[in-house]
Amino acid sequence: IVLLCVSGMRAETARYSVPEEAERGSFVANIAKDLGLSGEELTARQARLVPEGEKQYLQLNQHTGDLVVGEQMDREELCGQSEPCLVRFEVLLESPLQSFRAEVSLTDINDHAPVFLNKEIVLKIPETAMPEARFLLESAQDPDVGNNSLQYYNISSNEYFHIHTRRRSDGRRYAELVLDRALDREQQAEVAFTVTAVDGGTPPRSGTALIRVIVLDINDNIPVFTRSLYKVRVLENSSQDTLVVAVSASDLDSGTNGEIAYSIVQNSEENRQTFKINSETGQIRLKQPVDYEETKTYEIDIQATDGGGLSAHCKVEVQVEDVNDNAPEVIITSLTSTLSEAAPPNTVVALFNVRDRDSGDNGRTSCELAGEQPFSITPLAADAYALVTSQELDREQMVEYNVTVRARDEGSPALLASKTLLVRLLDVNDNAPIFAQDVYTMVLSENEPAGTILGRVGATDADAGDNARVSYVLGPPPPGDPATASFVSVDAESGTVRALHPLDYEQVRAFEVVVRATDGGSPPLSAQAVLRVVVRDDNDNAPVVLHPPAESSAAAGELVPRWARADYLVAKVVAVDADAGQNAWLSYELAKATEPGLFRVGLHSGEVRTARAVAERDAARHRLVVLVRDSGQPPRSASATVAIALVSGFSDAFLQLNHAPAGTQQQQPQAAGEDLLTTYLTASLGCVSSLFLLTVLAFAAAKLCKARFRARLSPPSAPCFADSDFATDAADVAGTGTLWPPYRYEACLSSGSGRSVFQFLRPVLPSPHSSAEGGPGKAEEPLCSPQPAGE
Repeated sequence: IVLLCVSGMRAETARYSVPEEAERGSFVANIAKDLGLSGEELTARQARLVPEGEKQYLQLNQHTGDLVVGEQMDREELCGQSEPCLVRFEVLLESPLQSFRAEVSLTDINDHAPVFLNKEIVLKIPETAMPEARFLLESAQDPDVGNNSLQYYNISSNEYFHIHTRRRSDGRRYAELVLDRALDREQQAEVAFTVTAVDGGTPPRSGTALIRVIVLDINDNIPVFTRSLYKVRVLENSSQDTLVVAVSASDLDSGTNGEIAYSIVQNSEENRQTFKINSETGQIRLKQPVDYEETKTYEIDIQATDGGGLSAHCKVEVQVEDVNDNAPEVIITSLTSTLSEAAPPNTVVALFNVRDRDSGDNGRTSCELAGEQPFSITPLAADAYALVTSQELDREQMVEYNVTVRARDEGSPALLASKTLLVRLLDVNDNAPIFAQDVYTMVLSENEPAGTILGRVGATDADAGDNARVSYVLGPPPPGDPATASFVSVDAESGTVRALHPLDYEQVRAFEVVVRATDGGSPPLSAQAVLRVVVRDDNDNAPVVLHPPAESSAAAGELVPRWARADYLVAKVVAVDADAGQNAWLSYELAKATEPGLFRVGLHSGEVRTARAVAERDAARHRLVVLVRDSGQPPRSASATVAIALVSGFSDAFLQLNHAPAGTQQQQPQAAGEDLLTTYLTASLGCVSSLFLLTVLAFAAAKLCKARFRARLSPPSAPCFADSDFATDAADVAGTGTLWPPYRYEACLSSGSGRSVFQFLRPVLPSPHSSAEGGPGKAEEPLCSPQPAGE
């Protein structure tokens, strides 16, 4: 059905026209007539408009079929300069489905006037421009099209220009300004008029702008001096920079063409050395005092040049008036420009003469030095003098001296002259290097790789050149510690200290070496400083558990009575860390336990205590894993395993034996000389122990036979404890001796143990059936049947 409907659609396009910016509701066309349908059919078939774009500018009246403007349309906004400007849409009909294409052409109206982007247009045209020269003007902008767009330009009346409108290839128009007559800046420096852009609308619209034509000057006038000859007088004692005369010239041109520069035409070397002129003001001044005895008259040629290169000339005649103007002259005949700082006093530095061209009192001279300096003047002959040293010199205090020799005559007024001599001092290696610090302290982390830079030592030398070139070397190691010289090295040029190999804080915590600084003089001078290197500890050692020992072979490490209360001391984990400081701060924690709630570990003490009272339901054996961790970054840790057996029926004395202090344990040999005696004692103890074991085995066998016989008569009434239920440490039986760990025992409690031959102290414990008055209960049965367990 859809295919049949689509095949019935029309492909014709209906075209309409409407002026832009038409009011809403403006009639465009009757769609019903064009489609041959009535208003009822449009309504029945639900006719509607589908715009091509997102916005609906047109509306359809389904009852009448009229197509009207739904929203004002601006042609310039929709299409810009494009022609034609079309608004396309489709008319859709249903039952059957049909589609009709339609488009509305927006006709332009003259709603925009031409506009110049700049309200003032400035043109710079040289006065040399010839008539008929053309100058492009800035175009006006008009968004309208067709006849409503910009059509031509015109300008207001003036004497120099007219305008010509031209068309580009795209149809737009632009203006050219045409010069009618030559410009003359001296007559009129600026020409101003207006330009108008007119479109072709009805009525036409226009826009205006102001044109300012600035006439650029050309160099068509030469400078002119106020006088061709200047005559002046100057005293021969006039000082340097004395104003002689000021010349002046003018130029009718403007800008750079009217700017005048003055110069002296160098017609003689004498004029060049004697006079100078200010190029801007024309002031002529003395470069040096004139001398009547040498030259009485000077003639100077002055040239004035404008910016375009045109010039004019005048002459200046200078008459010199004679006065007592000859100052003494200092003539150096010999000069030692460099002097060793080790030169002794009265060393000759320079020889010089003083001459005055005047005569009489004006020709008699005297010499002196300006300022306080380590030099003096010694007369040699008539007008001859020597400059000598007056004291010892030190280059480190003053590198060079500007010695000014001043000569004065006896004229009135007195004239003087001066001469400055530059005396440089040569360096002598008279200063040893100086370290910035007597002791340099540097920090090196342990295990740093070879080549690690620790820091830098630095020494300065007040001398110069090779005498101040400092090199560094390590001094000999201390007699008691020759290995310190192999720990670090120092760069000979920069003084940079580097580690030669990694150091271990646990072996070397600090050391000192001597650094010597030597200059490059001959003979060389040296100084030394102490380099102290402090090794900083790193957390490179894990804690080591001393107790309980990891290699213990006992199955049970500690015995805890069943009646133990909360906070009962069970054992103590002892650990050490080879590091220092924070890296050696140890903390203990319970990592694993058979029953976590029964035991706890002191965070810093390592003491294993009961967290609560021991209950009857608690298992007889427990195994705790204690984690020992240091405080380094990153932390290192170790673990210790503590085996615990819960026992009952022991006397207090026996339990105290099991927890005897460390002081009662077997002491270590005190000296190397006791090793032989220890060997003999060990052998003797082994023999006695073997004998004891044999005796115990025989006794145990006899008791076993009796026990089997009694078992037939009555069942056992007390529990047995294997050797693993007791501590692995040695136990002091009677407070007088110690049993070695290799001997393990099994203890049994029975109703007949009181008649046993081998007995421990019988514990007196309160019976659960004791009276309220505190009477003693029934005593527990003693331990019996010791049996050797072997190794």
